[in-house]
Amino acid sequence: MPRSSRQPPTALLALLLPILLALGLWLGGHPQDLPGFLRSAFVDDRQTRVVDEAIDRIASDYYRPISASKLANASIAGVVTSLGDRFSHYLTPAEYHEFNTPPHFTGIGVAVGPQHRGLLIAHVFNSSPAARAGLKPGDLILRVNGRKLQGLSPDSATALIKGVPGTDVELEIEERARSRTGRPVVRKVRITRATISEPVVASLSRTVGHVKLGVVALATFSSGAHGEVREAVEHALHGGARGIVLDLRSNGGGLVEEAQLVASIFVAKGTIVSTRGRSQPSTTLPATGDAIPGSIPVVVLVDGSTASAAEIVAAALQDHHRATIVGTHTFGKGVFQEQEPLSNGGALEITVGEYFTPAGRNLGGGGVKQGAGIIPEIRVPTGVDTQRGLTAALDTLAAKVK
Repeated sequence: MPRSSRQPPTALLALLLPILLALGLWLGGHPQDLPGFLRSAFVDDRQTRVVDEAIDRIASDYYRPISASKLANASIAGVVTSLGDRFSHYLTPAEYHEFNTPPHFTGIGVAVGPQHRGLLIAHVFNSSPAARAGLKPGDLILRVNGRKLQGLSPDSATALIKGVPGTDVELEIEERARSRTGRPVVRKVRITRATISEPVVASLSRTVGHVKLGVVALATFSSGAHGEVREAVEHALHGGARGIVLDLRSNGGGLVEEAQLVASIFVAKGTIVSTRGRSQPSTTLPATGDAIPGSIPVVVLVDGSTASAAEIVAAALQDHHRATIVGTHTFGKGVFQEQEPLSNGGALEITVGEYFTPAGRNLGGGGVKQGAGIIPEIRVPTGVDTQRGLTAALDTLAAKVK
């Protein structure tokens, strides 16, 4: 029987496969060039197809070149903006990287507030050049390199302190502590500037009416913040502090789970916060145990920038009658966000739910609107962000110590 003269099409397939693959890749990036019936068959989502088509047309036909990545970033940002939610954002890859980088600045390591004669030191960061030079909260910076600060704006005054790391700056300081005669103590100190990583937690001790008190300031509810807060609280108590001021001024929030754990340092049992969302079941986050004794008085110091996770903690301690709230009404945010990384290295930070305090309060104004927030029991009408706010908190706490 004669053998067939036809050969298997192996060679032909080997030739066609790279061509088909290249064609498929090209058409995948240019769905508008597919015939209608193929476009419907191979591109699942009509709306997604239109967006891709618009980006491709602009990238190829706009009168000046614009990168596809820039157009993609703009399209995602536009989608998020359309939500009308100021708490939801699109973070480009560069912004997301910066967001996850610990904040830092060049200076001496103090947080200051305006005072008519200069800059009032509110916090001195642990292990900073300022701490090594003996600067204390309540000290007043009068001059920088001989220049008088009175009459300068706070921004101009702080700019004089900042400079190239390794260079020196001379400060004239009026100490908070007075001399035996009651006169102010003024001294000059030379400090070498450095790159300062802003600490998540800063702590100090103060004595009011012969009562030693601890102050723990939390900047943000980042991952692991609860451990630093617990360490600072326990260190203060072991050092003889008879009460704790939890300073949440200018704390814009962070992770809800960290809020649960920070509140659990002070609240022994019960609900810390409840959350409700569309894509996730309603959740109640309870106190996790191992709280400090309830006999230790606590004051929470807040301001108008205390928001989100910081409000969760303050409200939990207020609803459980565990602390006195001192300051001004808080920001009033009743929703929380999650960061959802994207394949391009960026991320969506979008509102995914609402939270409710142990007493069932939502501190927002309904949805993503700003609400009344937390109303303090002890109000500080003006200057809550200066030494005046901390003094009011310390005086309140000292009165609670038995």
